[in-house]
Amino acid sequence: MSDTRKTLNLPDTPFPMRGDLAKREPNWIAEWQQKKLYEKIRQVSKGRPKFVLHDGPPYANGSIHIGHALNKILKDIIVRSRTMAGFDAPYVPGWDCHGLPIEHKVEVTHGKGLPADKVRELCRAYAHEQIAEQKKDFIRLGVLGDWDKPYRTLDFGNEAGEVRALAEMVKRGWVFKGLKPVNWCFDCGSALAEAEVEYQDKQSPAIDVGFKCVDADQLAAAFGLAELPAGKDAFAVIWTTTPWTIPANQALNVHPEHEYALVDTPRGLLVLMTELTEASLKRFGLEGSIVARTSGAKLDKIRFQHPFYDRQSPVFVADYVGLDAGTGIVHSAPAYGVDDFNSCKANGFTNDDILSPVQSNGVYAESLPFFGGLHIWKANPVIVEKLQEVGALFSHEKLSHSYMHCWRHKTPLIYRATAQWFVGMDLKPNGGPSLRELALQGVESTRFFPAWGQARLHAMIANRPDWCISRQRNWGVPIPFFLHRETGELHPRTVELMEDVAKRIELEGIEAWFKLDPAELLGNEAADYEKISDTLDVWFDSGTTHWHVLRGSHNDGHASGPRADLYLEGSDQHRGWFHSSLLTGCAIDGHPPYKALLTHGFAVDGAGRKMSKSLGNVVVPQEVTGKLGAEILRLWVASTDYSGELSISKEILDRVVEVYRRLRNTLRFLLANTADFNPATDMLPVAEWLEIDRYALALTRKLQGQAEADYSRFEFHRIVQALQNFASEDLGAVYLDVLKDRLYTTAASSPARRSAQSALWHILQSVVRLMAPILSFTAEEIWLLLGKNPEDSVMLHLFHALPEQEGEEGLLARWTAIRAVRADVQKEIEAVRAAGQVGSSLQAEVEIRAAGDNFELLASLGDDLRFVLICSKATVVQVASDADAAIVVTPSAHKKCERCWHYRDDVGHDAAHPELCGRCTSNLHGAGEARRVA
Repeated sequence: MSDTRKTLNLPDTPFPMRGDLAKREPNWIAEWQQKKLYEKIRQVSKGRPKFVLHDGPPYANGSIHIGHALNKILKDIIVRSRTMAGFDAPYVPGWDCHGLPIEHKVEVTHGKGLPADKVRELCRAYAHEQIAEQKKDFIRLGVLGDWDKPYRTLDFGNEAGEVRALAEMVKRGWVFKGLKPVNWCFDCGSALAEAEVEYQDKQSPAIDVGFKCVDADQLAAAFGLAELPAGKDAFAVIWTTTPWTIPANQALNVHPEHEYALVDTPRGLLVLMTELTEASLKRFGLEGSIVARTSGAKLDKIRFQHPFYDRQSPVFVADYVGLDAGTGIVHSAPAYGVDDFNSCKANGFTNDDILSPVQSNGVYAESLPFFGGLHIWKANPVIVEKLQEVGALFSHEKLSHSYMHCWRHKTPLIYRATAQWFVGMDLKPNGGPSLRELALQGVESTRFFPAWGQARLHAMIANRPDWCISRQRNWGVPIPFFLHRETGELHPRTVELMEDVAKRIELEGIEAWFKLDPAELLGNEAADYEKISDTLDVWFDSGTTHWHVLRGSHNDGHASGPRADLYLEGSDQHRGWFHSSLLTGCAIDGHPPYKALLTHGFAVDGAGRKMSKSLGNVVVPQEVTGKLGAEILRLWVASTDYSGELSISKEILDRVVEVYRRLRNTLRFLLANTADFNPATDMLPVAEWLEIDRYALALTRKLQGQAEADYSRFEFHRIVQALQNFASEDLGAVYLDVLKDRLYTTAASSPARRSAQSALWHILQSVVRLMAPILSFTAEEIWLLLGKNPEDSVMLHLFHALPEQEGEEGLLARWTAIRAVRADVQKEIEAVRAAGQVGSSLQAEVEIRAAGDNFELLASLGDDLRFVLICSKATVVQVASDADAAIVVTPSAHKKCERCWHYRDDVGHDAAHPELCGRCTSNLHGAGEARRVA
């Protein structure tokens, strides 16, 4: 028996069954770095069509989390797959480095009150430390890129580039200074971008307040009355959840088209929206009767007295007044509400008219009567008491509602009118389209993956206010403007001066502006101008990277006005990086800086819950790579539909490990059975292959065509599923199962075996290249075994060019029918085996009774049918109709060949080899058996 085993072509490969990924991956990464793999890819890709994925910069603060890993792995899969599809696809990683989180971290570590230049120095050093840590973890994930030359928004060249991008927008007329209510955080001490706002539940005091009518005659006339009923005061009653805004009230708003009622009550005559009268009276605890009705438009400009200050609040009509809650009359504090501000400005208010008693820290100015020096949240109950005292409070209750909060401090925000710099959404500086119109056109011209992102971004652009780009912080790129001390106007040479500043920043960083003596640039004019200290919104930093990275520091041959082929980030970036990049791209170039946007969902646990330390469900990527290997994380990312939430847990990762193990075992079989195959000398022309080998080639072409199409559509989970099915169903359960006998028992160099190896070699080449963008470590491991050239890499090659053959559709259809019969036969054999009549399928003999085309199909396989069915004997008997069709399985009465394990009547026919069947004798000592199909 041992001698017989030595005559078999048993598989052999140094490719281990266990990947031992966590231990071996760091060595492979070191090898990639040592042989400068990324640079080699750039060299071999030179001259190909470009594909540029511009990296959305992660923030340089804290260790990477599973969302970072997901994002970077997706990008790497795309860049690798585009490279192997024949593109020059560079990947330049980036980091976002300015902004409040780093400044806050420095304040916590080193204390507040440090000189501004020291804060910037410490922030820059801290950002460098964070980048180094994150970079190490990104590389550990197997991400290939220009890690030696990433872009960082703190690099002097990029800081200067950002100033130049702003200068371009100033030159084109998009930037203006204005007083507008902006999202304001007391803890940040600064305005916030829309993307920095989140919503949480908050409990607020909800109050109804009466404003006494000053113009009684006009009010009577508006309601069609000669005069108001004698002896009663009239009040316009408002409802609000922000009592702290009452001291800043300057107007009342009503809807021009809705109906209002004059209601007689024991508290006086009340003006209320008719539809809300009943609910309002119930809230006030009053009964009343309607005296008269009128439209909101007729109440316009009638004046009412502020409850406790000596000023009046006129009525302005406004379409934003709703029917959903309150009294139908809205109190207007223009400094603290966007709609209020717009309404008052539309009715002639100047910026100087607008009252803004709340300081940047949330405390009322000391000069404010009754409440000066109080923080607004503490002032709420005091204001309610004051309203009660003056007889203006009609109701008071607590209300829980969704309210805007700072995403960093988790504290409530307010709208606060401050003088800030804005990018105007609806300006038409040269009579052309507005920025909003350009951006909406840009959204329509952009491809979205998934498609629903288009409508989402479109709605955000359509409804967004002007973009407040100024911040009041130290650690940020400056807005290098000089303002005239008397007029407040920008210096007439602002764009030219900004270029002078950019050149200085290029050499010294942002500190060049903050230490600049204005006289150095302005000369004798310096005394007339003020150098401002505002910094740019951090979203402007990342939103302008297309300007100074794609055509500046890493232009890589781009012409002016480049467009990246793809931006890829989490779905929250519709209001973040996608959004700010769209606006700056359209403002500077007239179009988006990207051709397509891909968004992925967020990682959640196995139960679909958000990850949090308190729940103990956080999956840490560093722990996964340290225990299971980055390859498992990569496979998890690729196998999950990223368009929604991505579930991850220990159990899910265990299932991913099992998928990897099955794929690895299939690859090991392919490697082991082509170990003695040299394609240069042993490859047979496809025309000389056995039929089942040509069928396997057709299946591989179908797989590869689908996978390449899915890569181009970024649908990686379909590729993983296809690879799984191909490995387990097409190869493992059918083709390789059938092939083992031919590979092991025919002569090593026989046409039958070389046919199989020719097919296996092409299958292996195709599969390894297809999986390389996803299972990058394993693909490289296999590639080195295939080529035995340590300087080579699978990434230096394209997807495999499979040999052509005709008639593949017919071949696929023919073998689909054969596989269906084979499945039926296997069921019958299994039933006989379960009954204890046979030990394995080779102990069985099969008779198939078939009619018509089915008979012709099976008969055409001849004696090779038994190899397809993996039994020792197979016969096909023709019957009259399908009604007579049957499969009969019987145990073989013959001896078992000790070499091939088939039960044949010719075992022992050669006295010199009594343990062998006839074909094994021929394969070992004769001309060798002839195979035609399988």
